[in-house]
Amino acid sequence: MKKLTEANARSFTLVLILITFVIRLLIAAYTGLGNGESYYFRGAIHFDLSYFDQPPLFFWLGGLSIKLFGLNNLGLRFPTVLLFAGTSWLLFLITKKLFNAKAGFWAVVVMNLSAVFTVAIACWYQPDGPLMFFWLLSTWFIVKVMGIGEDKPLNTKTDSRKVYMLWIIIGICMGFATLSKYHVLFLFAGVFIFIITNKKQRHWLTHPGPYLAVLITIAMAFPIIWWNYKNNWVSFVFQGTRAGTRHEPFKIHFDWFLRSILGQSVWLLPWIWFPTVRQLFKSYKLRLQAAYGFNFWMSVLPIVFFTVITLWADLQYHFHWQAPGYMMLFMPLGFAIDKALNGKDEKRKRLTRRWLNFSIYFTIITITVLGLHLVTGFWQSYGPKWVVSLGGGKIDPTIQGVDYDDIMTRFEKEGWINNNKVFAGSTRWWLAGKVDWALKGKKDIICFNRDSRNLAFLVDPKTLIGKDAIIIGEAHAYNETVNEDAKPYFDSIKRLQDIPIIRSGRVEEYLQVYYCTNFHESAQPLNDYPLYRQLKGLPAFGE
Repeated sequence: MKKLTEANARSFTLVLILITFVIRLLIAAYTGLGNGESYYFRGAIHFDLSYFDQPPLFFWLGGLSIKLFGLNNLGLRFPTVLLFAGTSWLLFLITKKLFNAKAGFWAVVVMNLSAVFTVAIACWYQPDGPLMFFWLLSTWFIVKVMGIGEDKPLNTKTDSRKVYMLWIIIGICMGFATLSKYHVLFLFAGVFIFIITNKKQRHWLTHPGPYLAVLITIAMAFPIIWWNYKNNWVSFVFQGTRAGTRHEPFKIHFDWFLRSILGQSVWLLPWIWFPTVRQLFKSYKLRLQAAYGFNFWMSVLPIVFFTVITLWADLQYHFHWQAPGYMMLFMPLGFAIDKALNGKDEKRKRLTRRWLNFSIYFTIITITVLGLHLVTGFWQSYGPKWVVSLGGGKIDPTIQGVDYDDIMTRFEKEGWINNNKVFAGSTRWWLAGKVDWALKGKKDIICFNRDSRNLAFLVDPKTLIGKDAIIIGEAHAYNETVNEDAKPYFDSIKRLQDIPIIRSGRVEEYLQVYYCTNFHESAQPLNDYPLYRQLKGLPAFGE
């Protein structure tokens, strides 16, 4: 293998991107959708200006993709895989500009080795794919207009036309980032603080360019703003309450805080997380150098914000919310790797090589084993049983990444799939998503729960009055939830034979099936249920 040099780093990076792109296409095509992906699917086939818990761009991309490639796993996920290839290339280009080409290659390597990036962000149908791409695309043009890493920075007077054009492009890129995920607020704040804290950049405070970019971004965010205006600002309320105490007394939870830190390290992989965080502190110390200062302010805000608020807000297992910040830190980490491998300290060089080799082998082996298990479930037969019960229950947690095709089989067998007088439902938003994906959106679906999220906006329940429903539930404790959440809307509910979820001939779990007759308004007041409010002609959420 040729030695990595400044001259061939670009070629090395392109080969790496191509290889990982093909691998991810296979993962995207042959592994089932997770709970979140299945839940988001309905948004892809229901065009709207925006949606309950996420901005619209990734829904739009998913909808376009399945029209081009078909209603299948790869069709839904293809934009994510493609955009991550672009994200990797942008990471190389920006790192090359700020540090050097070899550092750019290593930054891309590390990003492809970290667990949360290499599969979750790079393969799954989530809003993070477009966010990361347009975050870095915005960053590329910001770095360019500010002259960071440029041999000959632009002059705001002699290069005025080019400067304005770049700020217009930045506004457009940030607009797409805003349409991807609300994290873009940290991008705005990071750039603003960098300008304030850097003497050479403060002239932008009085230049029209940045303000023009902000106006363009706001204009592009119009679909989000208009949809929320029409729906009681429900997206902003929902996301805002996640950062609060959710109607509970204020209390400091150090256990949530420690869980967040531990979760981030696991998601990134501990041996990658530690040197990455180390670069955060190093970038702070060297912040007077433009490259380090820029990376520090662009990374610190999402990492610190989403970690600190866990002291009082239960963010549960959303450890990927800090990901944009870590992505920015891969740049100085790539430069640190390059310096270690080409320095005079032989011990450091040897340890760095061992660290890289271990990381590469671990990621490749883990993805291979998990991928095969997701598809075949082989570990249940050949691996230690305690491993598959790490999720805390009797059911293998990887079953969440398997498509529940057996639901469609049952619907076809019973004649429900072609019966226009029957719709589908569940009492949990995530399971409603799994049912919806299994049925490929062929049946209207209702979530009978206080927490119905996006599903409350994608099907009009009034059009289903008088019809029967098939409600699907998980085996544990579902008799209670069906009676509490769904029974008030029907004349009668009858439990039918369970649906076994089978993977490679092995029954992994059972889903309960309920036949519910004559859907109607609930006589029992359920004012905190979106479904009840909609049937009464009220907004699903809010006053």
